[in-house]
Amino acid sequence: MKSLHRPDLFCWSAFDLERNVDFNSIAWIRPQGNILIDPLPLSHHDFAHLNSLGGAAWIVITNSDHIRATREIAAHTGAKIAGPAAEKAGFPIPCDAWLEDGDELVPGLRVLTMNGSKTPGELALVLEETTLITGDLVRAHRAGSLMVLPDAKLTDRPAAVTSVRRLAQLSQIQTVLVGDGWSVFGSGNRHLEELAAAL
Repeated sequence: MKSLHRPDLFCWSAFDLERNVDFNSIAWIRPQGNILIDPLPLSHHDFAHLNSLGGAAWIVITNSDHIRATREIAAHTGAKIAGPAAEKAGFPIPCDAWLEDGDELVPGLRVLTMNGSKTPGELALVLEETTLITGDLVRAHRAGSLMVLPDAKLTDRPAAVTSVRRLAQLSQIQTVLVGDGWSVFGSGNRHLEELAAAL
């Protein structure tokens, strides 16, 4: 796993040939139990690295298209699974917790609900007020520039725009870790404001 902007955050990725971008997964390493977000399959090297850091206590899935390797990793680590409450009725796998707007799975990890994306109640996560972790709605197919899903993928564009504008109001965000594409390290709030203004 690759070290990120904080010593307790790591990332691993897989290149998507259709979109020409990386799909990303995040690990937050914490003494009270590590948290994985939208986990892709782990290589033997990365699995050994994760195990050396204490495995995983929770897996957070931001939307049903990001199940990825959750089942396999949960089976190996014993991690509990949390998913978006708005998808509870039809979610593809069982979850131990259902997250909705304002929830805090663990101290320092706050949940925001993104409306209008391609799945109901997609989750965005605010880590200790300075790092935003997104699922599908906010992405970056070009370094240094955030974007949103194409209109054809959105279920409700006005609601999606409102969700992005809400993110732009998070004045303390320094880093935006995206599920798809290039993450933004530095001036995260400015990038979110520019994205919101362009919609």
